[in-house]
Amino acid sequence: MSSRGNPNQTQAATSSDTESPSSTTPDVDRKVLSILYDLRVEVICPPGEDPQKFLCGAKEGDYFTLEGEMLRLPEGNGFSIYSLAALLPLLPAKQRPGTHPNDWMTTDAIVACPDPNCRSQMRIIRTGLRTFRRGDVTVVPLSGN
Repeated sequence: MSSRGNPNQTQAATSSDTESPSSTTPDVDRKVLSILYDLRVEVICPPGEDPQKFLCGAKEGDYFTLEGEMLRLPEGNGFSIYSLAALLPLLPAKQRPGTHPNDWMTTDAIVACPDPNCRSQMRIIRTGLRTFRRGDVTVVPLSGN
């Protein structure tokens, strides 16, 4: 997805929203909706571990949100690029609704810090659904390239 999508859109588009033509994409693409979960990723401390001994610079409770494709860090929060690198491949999959109830992507939500000597963990939480109109986030028609 490109950054042309509305990062604040959190409700399903109405039928009048989906029927307005676009000057850059075919009208059929404007009618196609897709839905993603917004996510919150927060640092947690496993039971019995001392959060003062985290090596990655994380503090228990630090977090970021993923709203559509936009990653947002609250002021004052930081996140290790190595921890972020461990999370990035998982986030688009965690955003997808409709995973099977037995799929590990549905049930598993905790990711370990990639430093084997650091005991911090990150919890991925699905916080709400966001709806996108295809024509707002791509110019590629449904038929592909």
